[in-house]
Amino acid sequence: METPVSDPIVIASATRPPSDGQLGELAVVAGGAAALRKEMDRESQTPLVTLGERIGRTVRYTRAEISAFARMSFDDNPLHHDVQAARQAGFGEVIAAGQQTSSIMMGLVASHFARPAGEVMRELLCLNFNFAYKQPVFAEQDVDIGWKVTAIETNRKLGGVLVHLDGVARVPPDTVAVIGRGTVLLRTAAPASSVIGPPQSQFGTEALDVAE
Repeated sequence: METPVSDPIVIASATRPPSDGQLGELAVVAGGAAALRKEMDRESQTPLVTLGERIGRTVRYTRAEISAFARMSFDDNPLHHDVQAARQAGFGEVIAAGQQTSSIMMGLVASHFARPAGEVMRELLCLNFNFAYKQPVFAEQDVDIGWKVTAIETNRKLGGVLVHLDGVARVPPDTVAVIGRGTVLLRTAAPASSVIGPPQSQFGTEALDVAE
């Protein structure tokens, strides 16, 4: 006994136009794709942040600033305090602690996104930063710091957008000293007039869990 073979499913062809039901299914699929594209567009360009947005600044540390920062961060490495020790180690000059440059890099991101985006007031929470230290940063040396927004994700649970950034700090002659990568959460700040009682942040402990 032969087993009947089902006809192949054909949505439309030159000889068989789509039925009303198939047209409805196609409309649903097309609508879903359009909604997805619209969502992706919103994620890459929002009032809070723009894909490709850049942050930059040039800084310079004196010997005194390097030593003071190292002491504040409980770093007694003589390479940050003693020129002779640095020269004996082959550096020729005191070097900044790695955390000095990375803290400035994080501070630039926080300061940038804490400012309004046009007329939109923003509220920021730093979620994660990672750094790799490639070359020393010496006293009295220009340090060119730059960040770029590389991805934006809408997070409905947290009511904001996750902003992913890549950063770098360079020293002459265009040498990479520090590489950074970070993620911050941005929200539209609540109007000050709507806050009753002591000032509080919108961010609660749930902000630590960024999973949808």
